[in-house]
Amino acid sequence: MPEIPKSDLKPSWVPLKKDPNFACSVMPGIDTAVNSVTEEKVYPEVTAYKAPLRRKLSVEQLIEGVGAGDRMILSKAITLIESNAPKDFDKAQRVLQGLLPKMGNALRIGITGVPGAGKSTFIEAFGQLLCDMGYKVAVLAVDPTSPLTGGSILGDKTRMQMLSREPNCFIRPTPSGGTLGGVARKSRETMMLCEAAGFDVILVETVGVGQSETTVRDMVDFFMLVVLTGAGDDLQGIKKGIMELADAIVVNKADGDNLPRAIVTQGEYERMVEFIRPATEGWKTHAYKCSALTHDGLPELWAVMRMFEKTTKESGVFERRRKKQVLSWVYSMIDEHLHNLFFEDPLIKGRIPLVEHSVLNGLISPSQAVTELIRAFDVDHAATKHMKEEGK
Repeated sequence: MPEIPKSDLKPSWVPLKKDPNFACSVMPGIDTAVNSVTEEKVYPEVTAYKAPLRRKLSVEQLIEGVGAGDRMILSKAITLIESNAPKDFDKAQRVLQGLLPKMGNALRIGITGVPGAGKSTFIEAFGQLLCDMGYKVAVLAVDPTSPLTGGSILGDKTRMQMLSREPNCFIRPTPSGGTLGGVARKSRETMMLCEAAGFDVILVETVGVGQSETTVRDMVDFFMLVVLTGAGDDLQGIKKGIMELADAIVVNKADGDNLPRAIVTQGEYERMVEFIRPATEGWKTHAYKCSALTHDGLPELWAVMRMFEKTTKESGVFERRRKKQVLSWVYSMIDEHLHNLFFEDPLIKGRIPLVEHSVLNGLISPSQAVTELIRAFDVDHAATKHMKEEGK
């Protein structure tokens, strides 16, 4: 087999000498030999490289690192919080407990709206504005989870290319896990960790919603609804649902040829809120317009949020809402804990196939199936088993 000249193996764009200004390089290939009979390539034996295991941080190291604002340790703490493994639950709770004194000092802002309203673009422009003003901003971008595969793209951070480079900004994409409204199951704990890390403003972006979003209202101080022009008639605007939860309605993409329509839409929503009960006691909801592209209207929106914070703190509504949210969080965690205990119990797992077969074949009603499973569930046994798994 003729030998190939080395000059033909190297592309023409590779420099002859090392150049630090040259962005590309070519890695050498694996040396091979050719069997003279079969003409198959023969690769030499190479010892597999074993990557060292990542060192797990202790509870004290996580508390100290998050409190000092270390982004890498903050990411590790959030990963621990999001873990569904029973062995990580106790450690995660100890981290949260140790950081409690540093929590609760940030302004929590929830941002929701229909798909395509420009939420991610708005957050990037708004976050850059806050960073330029000297604030530390954390963005919790919740991405939709596939109901078929259970996977998420987590692409919202990719949209925020400029904001992700800001040293005063921390962006954490999180899969929704199928939760209504797109608020991840661990979003509250993640938000508290960001507060403990010293962030001044927490922006919680939900997935696109319709008129069933209520979960995000229970975890933020200021709730913003981002809308588009031509999004329904007057009746659509005053339907009971997400409209009556918003502290501000923002008409996005108010620029270029769309500006006249945005002005009309703002006026329509301003009339609609007259028929809706205010979402926050002592605060009147209004409609605003802005452009995430030109940044018009963003400073005015921030002024509205600061006025909201000042007004609600003076009236005591701010503190009462946060206390109510903590209690809501407690009861939601009880629901989740009982749900996990029930479906992880071996006895229930063994009986479910038979009960499902009986329901599908009309032998028992769905109500009877529920009663049978509940009666078979031993909560004391399930709780004891769960506590043993956490202690491993």
